[in-house]
This record gives sequence, C-alpha cells and structure tokens, in this order.
Amino acid sequence: MRHAFGVTLRFAVGTVLASLVLGLVTAVILNQRMRGRMVFRGVLLVPYLTSIAIVGLLWRNILDPQLGILNRLLLAAGLPGQNWLNEHPVATITAIAVWKDVGYATLLFIAGLQGIGEMYYEAAKVDGATPWQRFRHVTLPQLAPTTVFVSIIGTISALQEFALPYLVTDGGPGNASDLYVFRVYQTAFDFRDFGYASALSYLLLIVILALSVVQLRAGRQEHDA
Repeated sequence: MRHAFGVTLRFAVGTVLASLVLGLVTAVILNQRMRGRMVFRGVLLVPYLTSIAIVGLLWRNILDPQLGILNRLLLAAGLPGQNWLNEHPVATITAIAVWKDVGYATLLFIAGLQGIGEMYYEAAKVDGATPWQRFRHVTLPQLAPTTVFVSIIGTISALQEFALPYLVTDGGPGNASDLYVFRVYQTAFDFRDFGYASALSYLLLIVILALSVVQLRAGRQEHDA
C-alpha cells in the first residue's frame, strides 16, 4: 500500500502542477482579444466533458505499441516507436489526466483574470512596470484564490483517480501504475479483503475531508476580505 500511495502522490503532484502551469498560460493567451478565442475555449473543454471511459479507451488505442497511431507517426518521421504503457506508465496516465483536465483549469483562470480590475494594471503602467512585472506583481497575486481552488480540486480529483489505471495500464506493468483507489478496488474485489479495503477507503475519506475544509476556509477568508 505504501507503493500505491507513493505512485498516487507522484501522479497528483505531476497532474496538479502541469494543469496549473498549462491552464494559466493558456488562460492568459485566450483572455486576449483575438479572433476565434471562443472556439478555442470550447475545444479545450471537449476532453473535460468527454466520458472518462471513452478517454481511457481512446488513449489506450492511440498508445498501443503495435497498432497505435502515435507510434505510427513516430515511425513515419524516422523516429523509434515507444512502448508507452509499459515503459512510462505513470507519466502516460499523468499526461492523459492533464490533457483531460487542463481545459477546466483554463476556464477557471480565465474567470479569475476577468475579475481583476483594470485599474491595477493602469497603476502599474504609470509606475513604469514591464509586462512581466505586471504579470508577476498584479496578475499572480490576484489569481491566488483561483490557484488555491484549482490546486485543491485537482488534488482531490487525482487522489480519487481510478479509471485511467484501470482502463489504460491495468495498474501495470506489475504494479507500477497502481494508484490508491485502484489498489482499494483490487483489495476488495480481487483479493476479497473487504475489511482492509474499507479501512483504506475511510483513510482516503479523511484526507479528502481535510482538503475540503482547507478549501472552504480559504474561500471564506477570500469572501471576508
């Protein structure tokens, strides 16, 4: 179980950090006045709105070492094919999770950006701040509540991830991509140890409740401020 917890921790950290960075960068770009930005926003949300079962099966076929389209493209470009599901299982499901969730993070950051008053940027311009300084000293601090929200929601989602290891890697190779909830499932339905599986589920419940309390307090403090 320590191994499953460690794999889940790596998966959660990688997913949340990548979603934060990519979501913020994409949000800044799509918050600019540009032609077709609403179309791009809609396209980004398609993976998030797609059933996780469809996402898992789609990517399992795409990454298949023999018949997958990704390896075919690599071979066509003169590059060696990769056994994604066996050699890089955790990185693979992390990348798929980021691909699915980054649109949601982008949407939240866009909402946060639109809530920043233009007066802050005007004051920074008067003081001679460069675009980077305005982003660092105005945008990032004003987006702190959104960043906290995205981080906690993303962490809770990552801790509960079951479908990707089940559908894409089957927890393998061996138990290399054995995430926590997938291990709980195996403990209950493969090993028939329902008592231990229940204890593990309660432990996860406590962690998620603690994160939810942090989120509620952060939201309350922002509302009071």
